[in-house]
Amino acid sequence: MYQLAQINVARMIGANIEDPIMNEFVSHLDSVNRLAEESDGFVWRLKDDENNATSFNPLNDEKIIINISVWKDVESLEHYTYKTFHVDFIRRRKEWFQKYGKAYYALWWIKDNEYPSIDEALKRLEYLQEKGSSSYAFNFQSVFQKP
Repeated sequence: MYQLAQINVARMIGANIEDPIMNEFVSHLDSVNRLAEESDGFVWRLKDDENNATSFNPLNDEKIIINISVWKDVESLEHYTYKTFHVDFIRRRKEWFQKYGKAYYALWWIKDNEYPSIDEALKRLEYLQEKGSSSYAFNFQSVFQKP
């Protein structure tokens, strides 16, 4: 069986996560993360000791934050992303974030009970940016079915 992995990357307008321009975004992290964890189909998410992923800096750039999670299927992630109050943050992302390349998120299938590493997730996003959608990395507009 397979489950859906996702990465999303954002380049902050502020100098780092502690910049005052990021305050409102940061103040909602716990509630957005709790909503994800309580959503049908949620499996796992990358988190640090502060219960979020903002301390990870795999690209050595304090302006970039990442989020990685695993879901039962595309429908579960899509519902959380676009049918809950999470969508308000997507609509307002220009208040906190600037454009990040051609793609800022990527989806791909992984085997049940496996979790992607940060390096693997970044490679999937890079592939999607450079080569477009395929079964290796895709987006909501071009979903590839489970293997």
